[in-house]
Amino acid sequence: MLNNASGFNRIFVATGYTDLRRGIDGLAGIIRFQFKLDPYDKNTIFLFCGKRNDRIKALLWEGDGFLLMYKRVDNGSFRWPRSVSEALEITQSQYEQLMQGFEIVAKRPIREMENPGTQM
Repeated sequence: MLNNASGFNRIFVATGYTDLRRGIDGLAGIIRFQFKLDPYDKNTIFLFCGKRNDRIKALLWEGDGFLLMYKRVDNGSFRWPRSVSEALEITQSQYEQLMQGFEIVAKRPIREMENPGTQM
C-alpha cells in the first residue's frame, strides 16, 4: 500500500526525527499542534521517520477512522530530509522516489546565479 501514492490527494513528510513509539494520537498531535495541519484531512497521508532510516510510519484519515501504517525495509534505507523541523508537502513522483530510497531534498541544491557576469 505504501509503494503506490495514486490514492492520496496530498502527501506530507515530517522532516527531522520522530519518536516512532508514538501511536495514532501522538502522531495526530504532532500534525495538529507542531505542524498546524489537520490530521482529519481525508486522503492526505502524513509520513514520519525515526533515527533509524529503515522504518517509517504513516498516518491516514479514511473518513471513519485513522489508519496507522508501519513499514520496515529489509534491504536499504529511506533518504529522509532531516534539516528542517516542519512538514514538507511532496508530489507523488517525489513520494515514489522516497519509497525507492532516493533523496528528495538535495543537501546542496543548484541555484540560479543572479549576476553570472560578476562571478568570474
